[in-house]
Amino acid sequence: MPKFSPLALAVLAMLTEAPMHVYRIQQLIKLRGKDDVINVRQRNSLYQTLDRLLRERLVVVHETERDGMFPERTVYAVTEAGRSTARGWLREQLAQPAREYPAFPVALSVLPLLSVDDARRQLEARITALEAELERLDAARNAALALQIPRLFLLESELLQASVETELDWVRSVVAHLKAGALTWSEAWLKDVAERLAASDPD
Repeated sequence: MPKFSPLALAVLAMLTEAPMHVYRIQQLIKLRGKDDVINVRQRNSLYQTLDRLLRERLVVVHETERDGMFPERTVYAVTEAGRSTARGWLREQLAQPAREYPAFPVALSVLPLLSVDDARRQLEARITALEAELERLDAARNAALALQIPRLFLLESELLQASVETELDWVRSVVAHLKAGALTWSEAWLKDVAERLAASDPD
C-alpha cells in the first residue's frame, strides 16, 4: 500500500465526492471547518501531494478548465486504486494509534534548559492560548449545532476540543506544582542527576 499521509487521505476523500481542482479542494476543506485538523494553509503542499498521488496512479487528470481570466486549472479525479487505498488508510488510522512526535512533548523533555520561573511563565502563556482556543472551538461547535449539523461531521472537532481540555487541565497542574515548589530544579541538582545517570550507564 502507498505511504500514508493525512493530507493525501483528505485529498482522496474529497475527490471521491467529485473531480476537483486544487483550489476547490482547499476551499471546501476550509468552508467545512476541516482546516482545524487538515493543514491546507500552503496550496503548494496540495500540489505536491497530488503530484505524488498521480505518480502512484491513485488519481488521474480529469480535465483542464479555464474560468474567465483565471489561469487554466487541472481537475483531478480519484481512481479505483485511490478509493481502495483511501479506505485502507482510513481503517488503519481508525484502528491503530499512530506513533507521532509532536513538538510540545519534545519541549517538555528539555524543560531544564530554562529556569523554573521562566518555564512557569511560558506555560502560563500556553494556558492563556489554550483557553482562547477552547473558546474558539466551543463557539464553532455551538454554531454548528445551531445549524443542526449531524454529529457525524463534527467528530474530529469533538476530539480536538477534548484534547485541548485535557492538555489545559494538565498544564494547569504542572504550573501549580511549579508555583508550589513541588516541581523544581537547579544547575547543581541537574549536574548531580547527570553524574548519577552516567555512573549507572553499563557502557
